[in-house]
Amino acid sequence: MQTKPYLSLADVKKIAAAAEAEAVANKWPVVIAIVDDGGHLLWLQRQDGASPLSSHIAPAKARVSAIGRRETKVYEEMINNGRTAFVTAPSPMADGMLEGGVPIIVDGHTIGAVGVSGVKSAEDAQVAKAGIAALG
Repeated sequence: MQTKPYLSLADVKKIAAAAEAEAVANKWPVVIAIVDDGGHLLWLQRQDGASPLSSHIAPAKARVSAIGRRETKVYEEMINNGRTAFVTAPSPMADGMLEGGVPIIVDGHTIGAVGVSGVKSAEDAQVAKAGIAALG
């Protein structure tokens, strides 16, 4: 039987706090979503001033990153570079193929993902990566 790491509630809180600190330091009102390896929501945090729409986009980015096992930026670039048929991918893939979803990888295993929405896509990804970096 194989074993793999998983996200504990303490891990999720650590990721969320570091992501929030990055957003606050840059004065970016965002929504931060953290999911497990199956894309199930573990954390959702909407900062003051963040768009209500971002509360739907951030979890979608996280879900796509977790089940796709890669950054959502890959999908956005694929579509932008001409593979437009990819937008017909079945849900939940089609719901979050924008930069800002970043997988959490530990010992070669994708154990979850962070999705951020509310500012420019590269800034969303910066916030997500800052949260993940807190795991060490």
